[in-house]
Amino acid sequence: MEQLQSFFPLILLFMVIYLFMIRPQMKRSKQEKKFSSELKKGDKIITIGGIHAKVLDINSDATCIVETSAGKMKIELSAISMEKSQKLNAPKEVKEKK
Repeated sequence: MEQLQSFFPLILLFMVIYLFMIRPQMKRSKQEKKFSSELKKGDKIITIGGIHAKVLDINSDATCIVETSAGKMKIELSAISMEKSQKLNAPKEVKEKK
């Protein structure tokens, strides 16, 4: 019984780390995968580097062709910012409330 009591703080610490660090990261990863799988032609996006573009084509090798004001570019799907792109495509009523 005393051995179990000595491991209790360690178990509690692991549970806290899981709830506040690991679980939210897994949830965010799922959301990003869902976002990139739902991208389609014509969607407006913003890359992690801040480039505004419109999706022209999505390739099967995790890349996509986008059109910017400078021309066409081929980028990785992982380089698309989910948060910024969702804010860009949010309905105008939601944008005005924030």
